[in-house]
Amino acid sequence: MTIEPARGTPPVLSPAERRQRNREEVQQAILVAARAVMREQGVAALSLREVARRVRLQAPSLYTYFPSKMALYDALYLQAIRLYRARRDRAVEGHASFWDRLQAWYEAYMCFAQEHPELYQLAFERPVPGFAPSEASMAEGWALLAGLDRAVEAAIAAGEIRPDVPVTQARDLAIALEHGLTSQHMANEPHLPVGSGRYGSLIPAAVAALRAALEPRPPAAPGGDDPRGREDRR
Repeated sequence: MTIEPARGTPPVLSPAERRQRNREEVQQAILVAARAVMREQGVAALSLREVARRVRLQAPSLYTYFPSKMALYDALYLQAIRLYRARRDRAVEGHASFWDRLQAWYEAYMCFAQEHPELYQLAFERPVPGFAPSEASMAEGWALLAGLDRAVEAAIAAGEIRPDVPVTQARDLAIALEHGLTSQHMANEPHLPVGSGRYGSLIPAAVAALRAALEPRPPAAPGGDDPRGREDRR
């Protein structure tokens, strides 16, 4: 239990609470060190021995916090999903149109990749042979996908997307464009800000292309298909 302190002083933690707080601080230090190693040496090159050295632990002691390398990867995957979700949610604030929100999502995704390249690779690519997120971590990943599904469903209901377009098809097209642009930007010009460079500048065009493909079509002109080029026959 926590002992009630005098007013204006921080709470006095019980021994169990102090141990828990210390454990969480060490776990956080391990995650920070692991990210640094992945950024410097590659996501798949994560070394528990190197992580332990950086946080001044004996290598066997690291296993009291993360029982395996895959468990450490899993914690990093979950951190990636949560950081990206927070960035994505902030990006869409104030945007009413689905297409404006989609462009904000694209920009947030590319910004996330630039700011956290090691987490971006771990969460949205497959750089680690044999790694699969745990069921609990994967559930948060699926929740991201479900959020996009709901956004597409709302856009269909609002008439921003044709009603005959399958939700999963629209969603997957949006994801493919988003990831493709970001992957190319990170491979070629990761130092350039979003909105510039060969691929970073294509986000508005990509959203416009998807919009042209998925928006409701105007009704056909009376008396035929395309009136352009029609001859006046008498």
